[in-house]
Formats: sequence, C-alpha cells, structure tokens
Amino acid sequence: MATISLCIIVKNEEMHLARCLDSVAELVDEIIIVDTGSTDRTVEIASRYTQHVYSYPWKDDFSDARNHSFSHASMDYCMWMDADDILEEAQKDKFLQLKQSLSPETDIVMMKYHTSFDEAGRPSFTYYRERWIRNSSEYRWIGAVHEVIPPQGKVLYSDIAISHKKIGVRDPDRNLKIYQKMIADKKPLEARQQYYYGRELYYHKQYKEAVFVLEQFLLSAEGWIENKIEACSICANCYLQMGQEQQALTALLRSMSYDLPRAELCCEIGKYFLEHGNYHNAIYWYETALHIPKNEYANGFVLPDCYDYVPLLQLCVCYDRLGDRQKAKEYNERAGSCKPYSKAYLYNKRYFESL
Repeated sequence: MATISLCIIVKNEEMHLARCLDSVAELVDEIIIVDTGSTDRTVEIASRYTQHVYSYPWKDDFSDARNHSFSHASMDYCMWMDADDILEEAQKDKFLQLKQSLSPETDIVMMKYHTSFDEAGRPSFTYYRERWIRNSSEYRWIGAVHEVIPPQGKVLYSDIAISHKKIGVRDPDRNLKIYQKMIADKKPLEARQQYYYGRELYYHKQYKEAVFVLEQFLLSAEGWIENKIEACSICANCYLQMGQEQQALTALLRSMSYDLPRAELCCEIGKYFLEHGNYHNAIYWYETALHIPKNEYANGFVLPDCYDYVPLLQLCVCYDRLGDRQKAKEYNERAGSCKPYSKAYLYNKRYFESL
C-alpha cells in the first residue's frame, strides 16, 4: 500500500486548519506543516496533529515554500492541500481504495479540485490538479504564484475530489503584488506566469494592461493550450468592459484556432449574440455547447453547467423571444431536470404557467 505525506504551507490559518486536517488526517501516514509567519494560533493548532511543524521565512514564492514542505516528507508520495481545502466524507472510501491499490509505477495522481459551488452545494467550477506526487527530487514546484508541478512520468487520473471551502476573504492584492515585484526585480515571467499575471490584472479591472499582457502570451509559441483558450475568454471580457464589442467577439472566436470548441466559450459566444438580439446565431452556439463532450482530462478549467444547464436555460430565453413559447418551455424543463432547485428555472416555470 502506498504511503502518503500530507504537506501544507500555512500562514494565519486558525479558522481553517483544524477543519482541513480533521477531514484527512486519519487517511495519511505523515503530516508536514510549514508555517510562513503566522501571528495567530495556527502553529498551536498544527502541533495537535503532528510534530512535524517547521518555520519558513516567506520569500514571495509559493513554489519555494511548497518545495520546502516536500523536503521534509519521508513517505512514498507527497500530497499537498491548502488549509482551506477539505476532503469530503463521500470521498474517503475512494481515497483509501486508491491508496491500497495504487501501482508503485505511478508517478503523479491527478485529482479533481472543486473551487466553486452552486446554491445546492454542487460543484460549478472544477479542474484537475496534481495531488499525489512521487517523493523524488525529480518532481518539484515551479512558479512563484499559481505554482505547478509539470506532469511527467506515469500519470493517473482519479475521480477523487478535494473541495476548496474558504471562509472569509483573503488579501485580493497578494498575487498581483508578487508579480509586480518580480517585474520590478527584472525577473522574467515564463509563459504560464504571464498568463496568470494577465488574469490578475483583469481581476483588478486593469483591462487595457491585461489585454496587452495576454496578447503577448497568445503570440508566444510557449504555454499550455488550455491557458491560451482561457486567455481568449479573458481578453474578450476585457474588451467588453472597454466597450470594444467587435474585438470581444473576435477574441472568443480566436480561441478555436488553438483547439476544438469548448462549451464554455460557445456559451460566451451565444451570450454575445443573445445580448445583441441575434437569437438565431445565439441558438446555434448554445446548441453547439450542448453537443460538445466534456473533457475533464485536458487540465483546463471546467464549468460543468456550460455543458447542459446554461445552454438549455438560454435556449429557453432565445425561443421565448422568438415567440415559440412551446419550445422555450421544453428547454426550460430540460434545464430544470439538471437543476430542479434553480431560481431561474423556477421563475421561468411560473412565467409559463401564467401565460
């Protein structure tokens, strides 16, 4: 049976840490906590679960901190979590089964990461992350922010999910400040970091700057396809915020020069035409989204609703505006079969009943 070292880097996580460790402590063989300067009860809480609690001087580099945590691990595999992550009860049996059956030839186990949830608690934003990594110097984190271990060797995809359940609000400027410091220190941003820097600029409503950075990323031969596709979406949103609607549509369509259409982008294109009153074009793109298979293994961000619920609901709107109430009602019912608790579906249902 494989042995697991759980490695967590923390700072002022007294609200989260016990919840995280309670969810997984009994399933792992060792717990490594690296504290990067807590001033609350984080270290005290960590010490209840493990004697392996280490101090680390923060250097504005998440990879360096995570690699430091891995350096203390002694088990077959290193598993990382953030303090505001949890392993849900429903995942524990699968976790143990995988641990017992894992082939020793496996180098990396990818697990789902649920980071956003709808009103019923179902995942609405998910993607795969490297979660168990062979304890070897070959596998190390790179990237000061949005750090990653580049996949290599034998990679296994599991349907086990870790859920991100943050309480409260973090410093929204932290990542942007790290990137700006890197630039000020004349440290080059590799392609993946350039993409995330552009995304941070977008989050901070610096739309013109975000487009400039992301366009440079898109023109580069480097970078992951999924990041390229997502960069097109972000550029489109920036253009919309700047009132440049035609450029927004061009950016969305550009995403298909990198790979086959993604349902997420088709829904965005459909929304563009819907908002411009071009319902027939909107219908085409929403119908296209419905027929695209979900590829969770492409290592991109997945919005599950874009593959059924969102296009069905928007097709209801399109057909209603075209005067085809019967077809609109049918699409609403199909949307309701995906999410019977949806406020939008229930509102539409009452609307059709009132006609």
